[in-house]
Amino acid sequence: MSGTWKQNLLTIPGVGAALLPKLACPLCWPAYAGLLSSVGLGFLISSKYLLPITSAFLVLAVGVLAFRAKNRHGYGPFFLGVVSGVGVVIGKFAWESNPIIYAAVGMLVIASVWNAWPHRMAVAPTCCSEKFI
Repeated sequence: MSGTWKQNLLTIPGVGAALLPKLACPLCWPAYAGLLSSVGLGFLISSKYLLPITSAFLVLAVGVLAFRAKNRHGYGPFFLGVVSGVGVVIGKFAWESNPIIYAAVGMLVIASVWNAWPHRMAVAPTCCSEKFI
């Protein structure tokens, strides 16, 4: 159980990359430039790197959903993650539609929460534990 939160932590980069705007916001440029330059990744601010980076983070996030899926909630969260990842890429790079991007990111968050949600423990009925005199 202690490794579960670590695995769910890996979905954060995928969600974070999906929330990045198309680098069109003039107020965001200094923040991105400062953040990426501070860690030596200033060349990534170019829009030609945005699709591969976003795709890589989404593959990582969906891969975590697939990891040991049989032991958790089955493959439902994984398939929802795949659909949402495709939605993010299409909404961001093909159609440039913010509502599609936000809906897809929301679905990715739902898939991550669904995957991390603990199983309900079976409890014996109280009628069976009573002693008869």
